[in-house]
Amino acid sequence: YRQAATATPEKLTKDAPNRLLCRGPRFRMDAEMVRDHALAASGLLVRQIGGPSVRPYQPEGVWEAVAMEGSDTRNYVRDKGEGLYRRSMYWFWKRSAPPASMDIFNAPSRESCCVKRERTNTPLQALVTLNDPQFVEAARVLADRALELAAGDDEQRLEFIAERLLARRFSADELPVVKKSLADLAAWYAAHPDEAKQLITVGDSKPRATDAVQLASWTMLTNELMNLDEVLCK
Repeated sequence: YRQAATATPEKLTKDAPNRLLCRGPRFRMDAEMVRDHALAASGLLVRQIGGPSVRPYQPEGVWEAVAMEGSDTRNYVRDKGEGLYRRSMYWFWKRSAPPASMDIFNAPSRESCCVKRERTNTPLQALVTLNDPQFVEAARVLADRALELAAGDDEQRLEFIAERLLARRFSADELPVVKKSLADLAAWYAAHPDEAKQLITVGDSKPRATDAVQLASWTMLTNELMNLDEVLCK
């Protein structure tokens, strides 16, 4: 289970079918895990066990498009507070209109039993993890925590984010690339302060940092890192 997924020519020669388990499995996390990992890494995840179903963020009009007149599930009214950040297994499902972000990541429709989930790779999945309010908010909250943790020490902030998302620190080759991306984002948001203010208001949770340009640049950097293959895949 803890073996690396990479296969060297020597390993392929000795154990091509992986009968001896010379390499570990590599797969993208399931739909619920993708969302829950983002919430857990940011610190937003509510770990309460049990209780009623919840209604997190969802695009407007999804339920209305398929609902019958008078249906008690015609209108989707999303929750406030902790209901937005509970585990995905507690998400209220309307089978005729499943949660879009779950459906895009191949979650079963619940209309019949599913022995094995499909795993597809489509551009829509990147659009979810880059733009869905749940993921943008998670990126902003994690960035906010990093800024609060180490005032003025960008390397310590980057280490904190890397350990939360990747369970490791950036390598010597990776760190300059990440710093360059941060500098580019900081320059862009310094020239577009209104865009920065708009970005940091995504989601119901309130930002703690007062410098909108700084928080926006760190938010977008964190959002980029949350979309790394290493983050989304085991």
